[in-house]
Amino acid sequence: MTAATIFALSSGSPPAAISVIRISGPQAHEAGGQLAGSLPPSRQAGVRSLRDADGLLLDEALVLRFDGPATSTGEDTVELHCHGGRAIVTAVLAALAAQPGLRQAEPGEFTRRAFGNGRIDLTQAEGLADLIEAETETQRRAALAVAEGGLSRQIAIWQDRLLQLSAQAEAAIDYVEEDSVDAYPTLNRECEALAIELEQWLARPMAEPLKDGLLVVLAGPPNAGKSSLLNALVGYERAIVADIPGTTRDHIEVGIALDGIPIRLTDTAGIRNSADVLEIEGVARANRLVQQSDILVWLGEPTEAPAHDHLIRIHARSDLSERASSPVEFIPVSVRTGLGLGDLHTAIVEHARRLLPVEGVLAVNARQAARIRDAAEALRRASSSDDIVLQSEDLRSARAAFGRLTGQAGVEDVLDALFGRFCLGK
Repeated sequence: MTAATIFALSSGSPPAAISVIRISGPQAHEAGGQLAGSLPPSRQAGVRSLRDADGLLLDEALVLRFDGPATSTGEDTVELHCHGGRAIVTAVLAALAAQPGLRQAEPGEFTRRAFGNGRIDLTQAEGLADLIEAETETQRRAALAVAEGGLSRQIAIWQDRLLQLSAQAEAAIDYVEEDSVDAYPTLNRECEALAIELEQWLARPMAEPLKDGLLVVLAGPPNAGKSSLLNALVGYERAIVADIPGTTRDHIEVGIALDGIPIRLTDTAGIRNSADVLEIEGVARANRLVQQSDILVWLGEPTEAPAHDHLIRIHARSDLSERASSPVEFIPVSVRTGLGLGDLHTAIVEHARRLLPVEGVLAVNARQAARIRDAAEALRRASSSDDIVLQSEDLRSARAAFGRLTGQAGVEDVLDALFGRFCLGK
């Protein structure tokens, strides 16, 4: 079945200086020609008068033609760079919609066609979705590395090694009657070596904390200065501050970036025993958030801080009291004078960097990690087997896992959710 020809506004919503309308599919050149009268040669730009079916002038636009399959979607495409007024964009889109065989693109449909036509694999599509949603410089760099094929190239190396192992196993099966089993120990060692390499990748920090933001929780007893500290860190009055203990009954979460690292900074209810029903629930939520936190900033008595792998103890309101002696390390902080805020900022960033992928090192998301784990487990089985037929089956399972990783097979359940993240025209 021939794919429909689709079109959509691919740039930001008008008004704008320039708006880009993209057409892709088997009728793209014909549709562009009907609007522009003629198209320039492939990969060249030309100024054309855009007219509707009645010959009415719509706009003077820069028109570009691209011949498939060497295009972003793998299909014939046309781009119309129009003036970005709302009326102009609306008129051009209406003229395209009036042409038989053309329809408005669904969100993410251009990228889905690129995937379907082999221009990108599933990991690159995921990287592109993350790139579009990136809000910090660290997120942008990490997503761009995947979108440009960094992970795809690594997977191709693994697939090539796996294919060679499968070929060895199949060859051994062919000659099993001749007792040609000398290659078994070598095959087992090579399967184990590849399994170890995959497991090392799985031991790296995952991509989700970088994408979603690290949960940094401010916790401690009532009236310890948590809300004041949150306001100081975010730079505006987000939380209500009062001298009355228990003012914060529920948690408040604010998204910020510290040195390019996405942070979900969360103020919680003061932790204490209370007979107030609402405060009891607030304290319960605070305790849950303490357990869920990636980094815990404790504002209470330093020695009473909960056990946590990434704990920062601070002594707030240091301008109002003498620095207390304590057998454990803490950071003195005063929101009023600014004392210690820089040190706290640095401490949060240092803990965050330990939890995030190392700069320049590719990270995998949960779906990708699950498929890599499937391949590693299959290789582990193959490395410990002395039955060449079973080894061959395990190697086929590992190859199938890589196929699901790149989207070559068995991924229909994830495609709709993934491409639904894209905006219209992407």
